[in-house]
Amino acid sequence: MAVWFSPPVALILSLFLAIVVCSYSYQRPQPRDLVYIPETEDTDGTSPQQVHISLVGTNNMRVSWITNKDAPATVEYGTSPGKYSFSANGNTTSYSYLIYKSGQIHDVVIGPLNPDTVYYYRCSGSSSKEFSFKSPPSDLPIKFVVVGDLGQTGWTQKTLDHIAAVPYDMLLLPGDLSYADYIQSLWDSFGRLVEPLASARPWMVTQGNHDVEKIPLVHSKSFVAYNSRWPMPFSLSSSPSNLFYSFDVASSVHVIMLGSYADYGTDSDQYKWLQSDLAKIDRNKTPWLIALIHAPWYNTNEAHQKEGEDMRQAMETLLYGARVDVVFAGHVHAYERFTGIYNHKMDPRGPVHITIGDGGNKEGLAKNYQDPPPAISLFREGSFGHGRFDVVNATHALWAWHRNDDDVAVIADQVWITSHSSDPTY
Repeated sequence: MAVWFSPPVALILSLFLAIVVCSYSYQRPQPRDLVYIPETEDTDGTSPQQVHISLVGTNNMRVSWITNKDAPATVEYGTSPGKYSFSANGNTTSYSYLIYKSGQIHDVVIGPLNPDTVYYYRCSGSSSKEFSFKSPPSDLPIKFVVVGDLGQTGWTQKTLDHIAAVPYDMLLLPGDLSYADYIQSLWDSFGRLVEPLASARPWMVTQGNHDVEKIPLVHSKSFVAYNSRWPMPFSLSSSPSNLFYSFDVASSVHVIMLGSYADYGTDSDQYKWLQSDLAKIDRNKTPWLIALIHAPWYNTNEAHQKEGEDMRQAMETLLYGARVDVVFAGHVHAYERFTGIYNHKMDPRGPVHITIGDGGNKEGLAKNYQDPPPAISLFREGSFGHGRFDVVNATHALWAWHRNDDDVAVIADQVWITSHSSDPTY
């Protein structure tokens, strides 16, 4: 059951937006109230909650969940409901944040798994609930959902409903997950909110500014909740940090998750790792190369202007040299699609940059854009929504942005993207 309440900020934004005259014919929606998902009754404290999965290598899956009390870090799984032919054990951790103490956070890697197969599983031996997921395909086509700055509002719920209504293989999230903003119980609420989707398809995430949660002199360590609750397979790509990593999927797509809030200078661990990671890619075998960041490198919205510029200056040449196809970003609470760009200029050999920080955050929309739009910006709109990136084959992928229009997912922007590796002059 969802509990709704209206914070003062949401009320102020609602009043403000109500008197603003929009410059577009489409009337952008008002912010919606925060959704808090309370914990269900747990008599013995060992029922799994906040279950989510993430890809580990090409044929393994990490299952993460929380229990209130000590419980075995065990996942039993199989290809038929209620029949568990396999089991695996993992690790249990917890963390403290000021006066908050987390539950027992369990983390188990299962596999090897067959591709494109539905598996049924249960956590900690609990019979209270059976979960299921579908493993990604081993070959193209593959369908991604991309959504940033998700949060936990009424619009978040609608975004999740729209995603759940369509077939897809994996969700990519370029930062700002829960918008807990230091209130750790909101991480728990977020975990319960996304569990129906995140337990059924792998969610691959990177961090945003709302995930930092560092308080000088009080809580000096960054990303404690994020790193504890959302471990990603960073070590498999030789990354030293959970804040940046890469992975392969469907034998043809290499995804790079970069950290906008980790050091990225030319002498940093992240820069050196990215340089090494890109050098290993054979585009004849891996025709698609995708990158995710949080703070966009290109942005014609008045919000967060040039906040990604330092990172762009440090790393853009690496991505351009590797002929990255698409760069997805969040942070700006709106949608914008650019043409291929390099060094602020239109360049067909540069990646297409797409900002999709409109999942449903609590702060509302960023609706003010620079006018007139520069030639490199092809479509922009301050509305809530989500994107779908369907990689059809080695040469073509279909991108579509679905606006949340009166609670209905409406395709507002759609374009075919051609991989750089298919260019005969590559």
